[in-house]
Amino acid sequence: MLITTLAAGAAGTEQYGLMKALEEGGPISWSTFIILVTMLVVSLYIMFTKLFEQQKIRNQYKRVHQSFWASNSLREGAAKLEKNSAYRQIVDDGLAAQEQHTKLTDPVEAHDWLHGSLARSEASINSQLNAGLAFLGTVGATAPFIGLFGTVVGIYRALIAIGASGQASIDKVAGPVGEALIMTALGLIVAVPAVLGYNWLQRRNKSISEDLSSFSNDVLGFLASNGAVKPTMRSTAGATTTTAGAAAVKTPARTTTGSSTMGSTGANPSQS
Repeated sequence: MLITTLAAGAAGTEQYGLMKALEEGGPISWSTFIILVTMLVVSLYIMFTKLFEQQKIRNQYKRVHQSFWASNSLREGAAKLEKNSAYRQIVDDGLAAQEQHTKLTDPVEAHDWLHGSLARSEASINSQLNAGLAFLGTVGATAPFIGLFGTVVGIYRALIAIGASGQASIDKVAGPVGEALIMTALGLIVAVPAVLGYNWLQRRNKSISEDLSSFSNDVLGFLASNGAVKPTMRSTAGATTTTAGAAAVKTPARTTTGSSTMGSTGANPSQS
């Protein structure tokens, strides 16, 4: 009894399976199926390659904070970075802009010239990171409608079969309706990962763009001050030390016991 049931189920699967539905659908169903599968494969490829690129730049950012600003010069720090590093590209473009500024015949503020060059370098990197994401957005927006087109064709074929036979028997509508449902499901399978991947990668790109902008501003400050300005360590202890140092510069030392409350009394240094 069990063997007979399994055999009947296998026969039904062969009769109403995916390949059978595509064969009954003809060129339109096959074209829709191939388009959706191609969109799915390309979307997955873009998502994995962009994820790899983003993770690579994030690892570069960690190495920048570990060793770059401990160098004596930008060239020395750039030599510690990878050759194709995004952060090395910003440094190289900044150094090139500094050398080009001395060759300008029309006077331009050095700060404006350096800022524009670093901004172009940063925009170039962001453009490379965003390349391909437009395809994910397009797939997420159009894949359900492509699947819906296959659904409409399948329902139309089911209605034609009913009209030709004169009765709505299950054997006349099962194939076309099954084909229609398959196309709907395939359209959703393609669209949902594309939309999720697009939003996720965009959010990571925004975070990377903020890191690039921060590093670009630090490089600009270093170049504009001839190396006198470097970014401070982003740690709690460092921040506390910097604040205390600033307070010591602004507030003159006192030998009285009330020096701890001087800020609240508003004492004038000329009165001490």
